[in-house]
Amino acid sequence: MIRQRFSFEFFPPKTDEGRIKLRETRKVLNELGPSFFSVTYGAGGSTRDNTKNIISEMKAEGLSVAPHLSFGSDDEETILAMLKSYQAEGVDRIVALRGDAVSGAGAHKPVYAKQLVEFIRKHTGDHFHLEVAAYPEIHPDANSYDFDIQCLKEKFAAGGNSAITQYFYNADAYFFFVDACKRAGINQPIYPGIMPITNYQNLARFSRNCGADIPRWLAKKLEEFGDDTVSVTAYGVEVVTRLCESLLAGGAPGLHFYTMNQIEPSKTIWQNLSLPRAS
Repeated sequence: MIRQRFSFEFFPPKTDEGRIKLRETRKVLNELGPSFFSVTYGAGGSTRDNTKNIISEMKAEGLSVAPHLSFGSDDEETILAMLKSYQAEGVDRIVALRGDAVSGAGAHKPVYAKQLVEFIRKHTGDHFHLEVAAYPEIHPDANSYDFDIQCLKEKFAAGGNSAITQYFYNADAYFFFVDACKRAGINQPIYPGIMPITNYQNLARFSRNCGADIPRWLAKKLEEFGDDTVSVTAYGVEVVTRLCESLLAGGAPGLHFYTMNQIEPSKTIWQNLSLPRAS
């Protein structure tokens, strides 16, 4: 039986103020005892140095960290140098993602996550635990539901260890997806990605871009609050807590929280669930 695992995700700040705030955020959230923290990597490697610097700082603090990584606009030599640097720092987990190139001049066809997983395994063996991405409501670029599951299967076949999903607000979407993955021969753990709700307008805009669905009943309720962010957040805590309860009761192997570099409401949801500390 897989031991439940709980983690938090950050993005690399661009300002000194943001970096100071993130230090306080991770200090507070680390007291909850997560298994690890992940740090995102912008399109085309646009936050490469920031991601690397934040990972190094967190590793020096004794935190368990997982940098996100994609080829983006980088060549193999650049990616290999980053892998070797992470190895030297004692990083042992990476979130391997598709390489979306920056738009405009220099943009190129993305290098898919399967290729990155293969590259990491070729050059570093089994040193890293590799997380890959999964999409219970299907990646917006996927040709079909079955095609998307096949892509996930290929990432695992290339050497992925486990998957973290895009966020969603319908537990049935996750359970149906996991069942379909099992029928396709996928047995690796698939961890639900959890997005707390604090600003409906921002969430709706981001969801349209990434293909995540906000159920109509939830959207209508959040719209009723208008600019009342206190009520939006309070209702969001209730909804997301219930979602997490359903996921864990139904057998989800853990949860991965997209914090947006905020302490709340991830901390409150975590406490509502009485989640265990990592051993």
